[in-house]
Amino acid sequence: MAAIILLNKPYGVLSQFTGSEQEQTLAQHIDAPGFYAAGRLDKDSEGLLILTSDGKLQQQISNPRYDKKKVYLVQVDGDIDATAISKLRVGVQLKDGMTRAAEAEKIAEPALWPRTPPVRFRKHIPTSWLKLTISEGKNRQVRRMTAAVGFPTLRLVRTQVSQWQLDDLQPGQWCYADAT
Repeated sequence: MAAIILLNKPYGVLSQFTGSEQEQTLAQHIDAPGFYAAGRLDKDSEGLLILTSDGKLQQQISNPRYDKKKVYLVQVDGDIDATAISKLRVGVQLKDGMTRAAEAEKIAEPALWPRTPPVRFRKHIPTSWLKLTISEGKNRQVRRMTAAVGFPTLRLVRTQVSQWQLDDLQPGQWCYADAT
């Protein structure tokens, strides 16, 4: 049976085990040889990262053709409106093509850990939060989608991939999980 690790990847950590001396990598958080990230979260994103020792499972989790849903909590610059949310729900045109339709809804600010460094604060420009569910994984897709509808992403936290959820894991914490 394939082994799975669920990690709450902190902000500023690369989704790989190697990097330059100045960069934080998965090696500073996980000491489990033979595990590799199934998909990625960019350095500026936080939340659920799945690692596995099974190459076939790694492919199934990360390849869009397997239609694995990914759920994100997204803080955007500005007070996101119904028009922008509607556009996200039908799909957004990006430079590399149209995205699939997403599930999108405006939400109240979620109870999350503080980010270090904090998101920039601008007294006269509000921010808002949305819950966004996608089933593909183009490079920096969520950030590009929110920017395309006029609301750039300030903070991005992945909370779920398929059946695996972040639950109560704090930044840098990880646990083993069942592959099924």
